[in-house]
Amino acid sequence: MPAKKYVAWAAAAVAVAYLVQRPDGAARAVARVATGLTSAADSVATFLDALG
Repeated sequence: MPAKKYVAWAAAAVAVAYLVQRPDGAARAVARVATGLTSAADSVATFLDALG
């Protein structure tokens, strides 16, 4: 499993570099992820309400 650890560290390093070099883009990316998670949660809630 060492490769998995290296990939995780590399991804974190890229994220930090992106945050430092383009903070506005990083903020937009975080907002899009949050919006996507909210939408997914709403969809699951709608599905569960329809079941019962």
